[in-house]
Amino acid sequence: MTYEKLLGEIEKEGIEFFENNHILGMKGLYVDNTITLNTNIDTDIERKCVLAEELGHHYTSYGNIVDQSKVENRKQERRARAWAYDKLIGIIGIINSYKYGCRNKYEMAEYLNVTEEFIDDALKYYKEKYGLLYEVDNYIVYFEPLGVLEKLE
Repeated sequence: MTYEKLLGEIEKEGIEFFENNHILGMKGLYVDNTITLNTNIDTDIERKCVLAEELGHHYTSYGNIVDQSKVENRKQERRARAWAYDKLIGIIGIINSYKYGCRNKYEMAEYLNVTEEFIDDALKYYKEKYGLLYEVDNYIVYFEPLGVLEKLE
């Protein structure tokens, strides 16, 4: 998924999109069908990861969740991030990166065009959700240590 395709999805959904550097020190913000990205984000890859999370808020969140001391707000934040992980990486993305030849998180991040931090967070999320491994089709994805095994039949 490219940054441009995410922007296309935002347009298709009728979400307004702005960029500025006055959003309370946050990288991104979703409020009332509007996504704002901070212009101070360093790389286009990071911009894509932040944009995916904010789009995740459009699909999964409601109300003001800025105060992360509240449990419900943290849950909504997690749902939006999970949506972004699935959108930009997903279990199949992990498998495809291994089929391509990636053997570590750095190579996987480069192949999937996301930040290493985003990969780390996604792998932690998948490990919490599925445990140490997840089986799909003829593959076993290991989250710790990171690896993919193709089952022979």
